[in-house]
Amino acid sequence: MRNLIAGLAGLAILAGAPAAMAQAAAAAIPAAPGKPSVENTTIGDLIANPGAKAVLAKDLPKLLTYDGLDQIKGMTLRDISKFPQAELDDAKLAAIQKDFNAVP
Repeated sequence: MRNLIAGLAGLAILAGAPAAMAQAAAAAIPAAPGKPSVENTTIGDLIANPGAKAVLAKDLPKLLTYDGLDQIKGMTLRDISKFPQAELDDAKLAAIQKDFNAVP
């Protein structure tokens, strides 16, 4: 009986997974056309772009001095936001994207 209850609880958790994944997809932050993106532009490409690098220096200065920067250059800001030490939530990502969109 315990196994049955545990199995049903597991199924209930799995049934909620697609809904959670849909919410995560809905949280994507769009970039203005031709602008760097917190979702799709790699950190290496952001650093190579003077305007985007200036935004990072203002909004996320710890990133530019991070000891492991070379190891995460192939990731996006959205990718690293999954790690608590990045201190990046959706509000911060949206603010950074707004600043990217304003870069001439």
